[in-house]
Amino acid sequence: MTLWTSLEPASTTVDPGSSTTVRLRLRNTGDVVDEYRFEPVGDVAPYVTVEPPTLRLYPGTTGAVELTFSPPRTPDSTAGPHPFGVRVLPTENTDATTVTEGNITFTPFMEVRAELVPHTVKGRFRGRPKLAVDNLGNTKFTGSISGSDNGDQLSYEIAPSNVQIEPGRAAFVDATLKPKQITWAGQKQSRPYELAVRRSGTEPLPVSGTYVQRSVMPYWLMTVLSLLLALTIAGIVLWFSFQPNFRSMAKEIPMGNAAAKALPEEAPEVKPEKPVLEDAPKEQPEEQSDGDGDGGGGGGGGDKEEPEEEQETARGPLPITSADKPNLFVQFAQVRLVKGAGGCKLTRDHQVGKLDSATRDALACFQTSNDEAYGEFSQLEKTDGLGKLGRSTMTALLAAHFVAVKSVPMEEGKEDPEVPWVRNIMFWSNNVEIDEAELATTVALTKDNIAYLRGGDPKPTSVATKNLANWIKSYQAIFKSEQTGTVNEITLNQWKAGWVKTQAEPGTVPAESWLPAPVE
Repeated sequence: MTLWTSLEPASTTVDPGSSTTVRLRLRNTGDVVDEYRFEPVGDVAPYVTVEPPTLRLYPGTTGAVELTFSPPRTPDSTAGPHPFGVRVLPTENTDATTVTEGNITFTPFMEVRAELVPHTVKGRFRGRPKLAVDNLGNTKFTGSISGSDNGDQLSYEIAPSNVQIEPGRAAFVDATLKPKQITWAGQKQSRPYELAVRRSGTEPLPVSGTYVQRSVMPYWLMTVLSLLLALTIAGIVLWFSFQPNFRSMAKEIPMGNAAAKALPEEAPEVKPEKPVLEDAPKEQPEEQSDGDGDGGGGGGGGDKEEPEEEQETARGPLPITSADKPNLFVQFAQVRLVKGAGGCKLTRDHQVGKLDSATRDALACFQTSNDEAYGEFSQLEKTDGLGKLGRSTMTALLAAHFVAVKSVPMEEGKEDPEVPWVRNIMFWSNNVEIDEAELATTVALTKDNIAYLRGGDPKPTSVATKNLANWIKSYQAIFKSEQTGTVNEITLNQWKAGWVKTQAEPGTVPAESWLPAPVE
């Protein structure tokens, strides 16, 4: 061994969002001048910088480099101890390569955000808002949900009333608000309320909302009923107060001795012949929109012309299954899963672009992980089916690129590498049918996403436009959330949970180029 190393200190602690420094001392115990390079290794390696990156030492001399640890204040910086190492690579005596190991502890921090969806609910007997709770800290959050209002006018049913949320995940809570007094008639009343997220030893996080209580019988119905009652009473009064006199004008006919005239016998009924019109128009057959119905009855004697059958445009069905040929979108899912998504990684050999068994298993793992994270709000398996790739799963895979809202910085008019991801999410979440032009756009965006994941330099970028903001607003309007035109926490969680327009329909792609081939 021609190298001696030492960490000072060997163990340390750092707060995510800040930095700390550890000194690595080394001594050249060999007999030649050598230059050393340094490589951080381990899970925390992305957060470590070495200064200087190389060090040249004469035999018998000692030097030092500074290791700076700067973990971000995000859920990725999981609280607790993390082993790390620094590989020292000599230039001359390569056999003396060594790894110096130490330990660093990330301190826990808690950051919780909550939002009501929608902010205002209306009803006569109850209101049903949803509370979205996001854990942006680096440790598990355990808390309870409770409701309150001024005057104790509402009762609250909350399910679940206690939540446990892993770092970087979200939970949705169903709340049912019931007024303690029913308003039978009169104007609607606004009743402010709060749902509070409580954690032991900390101040509760309040989220304000409004319940608009409508009356059972609105004013217009009371007016109509009053008018009907008044008309009914007036009719009864007139009926009993007005009594018309009737007298008969009939007179008795004296018969005498004259013989009464016999009544004529009833003539037999003669049915008139059906008239024939000379130039009567022939009945035209109804046009059949699908081209496979029989023609209507025309005049006799002529040959009946068969209608031409319409040629139906080729349509690509969703979701994509193992029966489909290799394609670009399955290739994107594979590249995304190779990098890891939802705690699932595609590590087995697989055919590029083909939904083979290895890809289906990784995709099913991602969908199941999504179900565990979002519970009943997850739509991946419900919409697409386990191990299949449809609109919901594609939307969630694209959204998995973003850890939190602050990682989606889009400023209108400026290029941003995150814009292609958001645009592609909108194509899959906001279109039930993707036509030829839309398919060409999402193909280009998907290729950009694959290039980004492969580490291309420079990363593909695009310009954030006002049209993109309006597109996001239209998506937010579908689920009755606040139309901000920006990627807020609720919208990001809806993407990750696989919420798409017309959820019950699998969707189709009426395009001749479906499915696009994988890229090299």
